[in-house]
Amino acid sequence: MGIEILGISASPIPNSNMDQLVLQVLQTSGLDYEFVKLSHLNVGPCRACKACREDNICKVADDFPELAIKLQAAKGLVIGGYTPSGVLDSFTKTFIERLRSRRHLNGSTEQKYVVTIISGLSKQTRELALKAIGKELLMENVQPVAQLNIDENVPYLTMEDQPVWEMAAQSGKLLAQFITEEIECWLDYE
Repeated sequence: MGIEILGISASPIPNSNMDQLVLQVLQTSGLDYEFVKLSHLNVGPCRACKACREDNICKVADDFPELAIKLQAAKGLVIGGYTPSGVLDSFTKTFIERLRSRRHLNGSTEQKYVVTIISGLSKQTRELALKAIGKELLMENVQPVAQLNIDENVPYLTMEDQPVWEMAAQSGKLLAQFITEEIECWLDYE
């Protein structure tokens, strides 16, 4: 059996708080998963070439097409981004932008269950980033499960002591319940 959840961390910091939170969601789900660090991949922005219209496969020669195959196989997705300088990071924006190549024919991201996590200094900025991601994912017709945010991204902060750590664990269990069809989704991005 392949992976059931694909976990994405946009943080370029090794073993960052975001990495730890994404992994907490993945591990507590109890399902097979793969963790991907976007900063280790070469994924550039959409080139608007529209070559993906024929088959939902992006033709840009970078790491996204391989990542898209993993996404296609997974039933769930965990996206972890951060907000440097008061805006959503470019790794997360680029990844979400490239998802558009998957929806021309049959919406290959449809009905996937998603947990989104954002870190940053400003609560207002984190909330705006979650809303922005939510709007993009709404276009992908995914099913939102949970949205988490964490204050700051200090590398030496002990994540296990933060309230968001338990929220990440609960989100992982909830994500597994949706994937295994024990419950139906209720959260709305709007």
